[in-house]
Amino acid sequence: MPKNPAAAGPRTRAAWLLGPALVAGVAYLDPGNVASNMTAGARYGYLLVWVVVLGNVMAWLIQYLSAKLGIVTGQSLPELLGARFRTHAARRAYWLQAELVAMATDVAEIIGGAVALWLLFGVPLLWGGLITGAVSIVLLLIQSRRGARSFEFVIIGLMAIIALGFTYGVFIGPPDASGVAGGLLPRFDGTDSVLLAASILGATIMPHAIYAHSSLARDRFRPSENRRKDAAAADAAIDTRRVLRATRWDVTIALAIAGTVNLCILLLAAANLAGVPGTDSLEGAYAALQSGIGPVVATLFAVGLLASGLASSAVGAYAGAEIMHGLLRIRIPLLVRRLVTLVPALAILAIGVDPTLALIISQVVLSFGIPFALIPLIALTAKTDVLGAYRNRAWTTAAGILASVFLVALNGLLLWLTLFGS
Repeated sequence: MPKNPAAAGPRTRAAWLLGPALVAGVAYLDPGNVASNMTAGARYGYLLVWVVVLGNVMAWLIQYLSAKLGIVTGQSLPELLGARFRTHAARRAYWLQAELVAMATDVAEIIGGAVALWLLFGVPLLWGGLITGAVSIVLLLIQSRRGARSFEFVIIGLMAIIALGFTYGVFIGPPDASGVAGGLLPRFDGTDSVLLAASILGATIMPHAIYAHSSLARDRFRPSENRRKDAAAADAAIDTRRVLRATRWDVTIALAIAGTVNLCILLLAAANLAGVPGTDSLEGAYAALQSGIGPVVATLFAVGLLASGLASSAVGAYAGAEIMHGLLRIRIPLLVRRLVTLVPALAILAIGVDPTLALIISQVVLSFGIPFALIPLIALTAKTDVLGAYRNRAWTTAAGILASVFLVALNGLLLWLTLFGS
């Protein structure tokens, strides 16, 4: 690939613009997604197919707006929010909730990698967590020393492994078409199904992916000379429009991959594991796949889970560092932060908490963190003084508001049913 994309042909230049969404999209394929979708399919069959589909549609809009914010402003969402808080207390409070969400993400990713190593090689969970953390550090070294593009290539390679690992089984044990169609009808079946729906959405529309995508786009497309205020307005508009057009394709490709894989995970469980005792855990699902469909499907499932944990752990650490830098204006080296954030996940593994339960609960925590990232994103991208001519159109803002209302309402329903209903 030419070092100067401007000197390349149109197709090469377009390909050079792709990548940030694919990296952010790994957040939609983390072990929390696997646990939530696998559990939903095993317990409720096709009931929650509509949640996966709806979550992916909302995710497209949200990730595009995040990328647009980073491209047009040259700042990440945490940086823009940090500059707008008037008091240190407000900034710290917002950072605290974002940091808790980032830690919940880390829990899912490290535990998922540890479970995969245990399933594949019999590695004890605690050691598996340490190995997953160590590999994520290597990936972060690639990002810090080789740059964004090299990091993207590695993550995209892991995404390909994830896609193969989680989709192969659907072709061996295909789902029932009428069941899939019935699952598109929105409905619940008790408190536990609401919990799983919130978990699926928390794993699909991940707050740290919203923060990270604006940062990834900023780093790749940091405003150059021809996009500064003192440059020619026509050149700036053409350049930004071209990047945004390519970004829409980037987001579409990334979410098409992530959505398909997430749906396949749920359908694999619904078609082959529904009603089978013990299959609402990763270990039980692996064992049932091995005995029911074959060792190849089970092994690919575990390999996909391992690649998922490794890739999403590195992206999660990147997002957490950006959250801290943008909100607190403190930049801690990524590797130091990685070591610190490993502690909660390793502690959970050490005390023997059920890994699948920990994964699902971590996704519910993420679901409650979504509005804190989503609402400011919608508000900022609708402002003329932030995005100028690239601000949201009225229908885009309306769609963002509807998504925010739905997610907040779902979390409220979950809380009500958990405390007062059944």
